Amino acid sequence: MKIAGVGSAFPKYYYPQEVLVAALKNYWLHRLPNPDILDRLDESMKVDGRYTAHPIEFYENMKTWGQANDAWIEVGLEIGGKALCRALASAGLDPQDLSAIFVTSVTGIAAPSMDARLVNRLGLSRNIKRIPIFGLGCVAGAAGISRAADYVRGYPGENAALLSIELCSLTLQRDDLSMAHLISALLFGDGAAAVIVSGAELDAKGPEILAAKSIFYPNTERTMGWDISERGFRIVLSPEVPDTVLRHLGGDVDTFLGEQGMTRKDIGSWVMHTGGPKVLEATATALGITREDLTASWECLRKVGNLSSTSVLLVLEDVYRNRRPASGTFSILAAMGPGFCSELILLRW
Repeated sequence: MKIAGVGSAFPKYYYPQEVLVAALKNYWLHRLPNPDILDRLDESMKVDGRYTAHPIEFYENMKTWGQANDAWIEVGLEIGGKALCRALASAGLDPQDLSAIFVTSVTGIAAPSMDARLVNRLGLSRNIKRIPIFGLGCVAGAAGISRAADYVRGYPGENAALLSIELCSLTLQRDDLSMAHLISALLFGDGAAAVIVSGAELDAKGPEILAAKSIFYPNTERTMGWDISERGFRIVLSPEVPDTVLRHLGGDVDTFLGEQGMTRKDIGSWVMHTGGPKVLEATATALGITREDLTASWECLRKVGNLSSTSVLLVLEDVYRNRRPASGTFSILAAMGPGFCSELILLRW
């Protein structure tokens, strides 16, 4: 089974980071004990700019979770459809060629789910198997590829798609002045990405998925996630995330590779979720690799920020199109997220 195509799409509104910081200062006018804290935090983010679902003015008038979720459905369908079509085109497939679609997001909800709403919009098969995923957060980009691979392993003559839609700007909370939310407001952005996974009986091009592994870390539920109330999604983001990466990632990768008869020295390319600067630094330390080994991740972070489950797919797209390793090179694709947990995938180009 192979990753046959990758595609992404973004809202039409993009702002340099300094414009967004100024807007956040105005959003929290007279509420922040020290408005300069946003400037100090932003210095460490390493983000040049981000996409937003709507113009900045929209957020001043976004009062309810219902307003935010309506915007998530409207914009999410638009960019999600574009991302999926671009991934299909990358794989040389038509919408009717898909037998299953996994759709993940942690920034909004819908029933019928987004996959159902895309069937008519894109002309997907009436018999397509739909698997919506909610709650995995940042790890869902990697986990979704794994689940799509599980599907085509059972149906090797079929194609499955993973679609990630994340509109993090719509989770902005006026009354949340916690450090976690200030960091979130400066780091997370909006976008969508899709991946096509083709079964072994199909003549697909792209990196081969050799193995995957899921790892759950007990008693870490408060490391990352949401508290959900009548106001919507309130970020849970512990400062322990980088330490969790340092404690677990290196050993987990070694165990995973050992199960395949390999070591880290066999890996020539790393496709890692962007996380944030501290997370990427912890990732490099845990794996004993350099900042240059994570160039694609750093570049995606700089250009668009952290897009939760979409981020690792953007890194994959960048490697797929701009930094493709030599034929036969082994890669690790990985992400971590709420649970707290990690998902590891072994690829061969």
